[in-house]
Amino acid sequence: MSPNPWRGEVALVLGGVSHALRPSFTALVAAEEEIGPLFALVERTGAGQLRLGEMVALFWHCLANREHVTREGFAEAVARSGLAACTPALRALMVQVLKGGE
Repeated sequence: MSPNPWRGEVALVLGGVSHALRPSFTALVAAEEEIGPLFALVERTGAGQLRLGEMVALFWHCLANREHVTREGFAEAVARSGLAACTPALRALMVQVLKGGE
């Protein structure tokens, strides 16, 4: 699934498969309920204190299409891809959390 920038979507490529992450209000509220306040998440990210589980939770709640993936499988794909591969998508989501949609 290709991300739609007009909807604020961000691409996350895991194992050669592109996943669209959509930071909708509903998705961000669900992520916040699981991992705590988003502003604190942004601060931890900036301080290098973001945990892998927090990143996976944020990505999972923003995942636009969960049709053919389980959370466990998704988390494993994130871990296999590594932090460097996930950083651009994480950064784009953090910018959207701070600035909102255009």
